[in-house]
Amino acid sequence: MSRINLLLLAALLLSSLWLVRTSYEARRLFAELDRAKGVQQRLDAEHRRLDAERQTQATHLRVERVARDKLGMRTATPAVTEHVTDPAAAASAAAAATPAGGAR
Repeated sequence: MSRINLLLLAALLLSSLWLVRTSYEARRLFAELDRAKGVQQRLDAEHRRLDAERQTQATHLRVERVARDKLGMRTATPAVTEHVTDPAAAASAAAAATPAGGAR
């Protein structure tokens, strides 16, 4: 009978140690999950802030103001528009327009 008692005692000790280890692991994982949720909330808040900042930086009026002030650009009007033609392209277009049997 003492052999069965020792076997049951060993099983009881092993199951107790397993329970303690499992409880510790569950608490550790819960704490890690809680820290990860905190990091996620901070990153979400930063993403929302950066997205709002991007939207304010990319407004049409701001882009136009920066182009005018910092880059010295101006709006295109017919008075300042200059059309450039490519002589090689014009010659090839003229050659393609003449009929093949046009010379008699």
